[in-house]
Amino acid sequence: MVETKTKTPPQLELFNLTTKKKEPFQPRMKGKVGMYVCGVTPYDLSHIGNACAYITFDVLYRGSKIIGYEVEYVRNFTDINDKIIKRANESGQTVTSSSSRFINEFFLDMAELQWLPPTCEPRVTDHIEHIIELITKIIENGKAFAME
Repeated sequence: MVETKTKTPPQLELFNLTTKKKEPFQPRMKGKVGMYVCGVTPYDLSHIGNACAYITFDVLYRGSKIIGYEVEYVRNFTDINDKIIKRANESGQTVTSSSSRFINEFFLDMAELQWLPPTCEPRVTDHIEHIIELITKIIENGKAFAME
């Protein structure tokens, strides 16, 4: 009879900014990891700062999958804000066409860097009604106020 050894998967350790030391990662649900990463605000072409941030999360995403975690990786696009509106007005485009152009450029840049796309990439403009509802509730609860 041949004895088989069961390999223990490697332990992921992350630096905890609160304790200032590396600690073993413990997912909330066994075998499953959720990552939410704020995405770019697409009002201009990507720069090295954008790339550094997303490559860092790409490494964490890949490493988690290699270890055997099931990963739900969400990275949003804040595709409407004052900078995007200003840029669209300056270029004579709609907000949607302007932000979509820079999102597409972002995808091309990240593909050149060979990043893995996230599981889900929601756009703020697809969730405006929900955001307004949440902000309204926060104001009604006295935790925020409207500015003029």
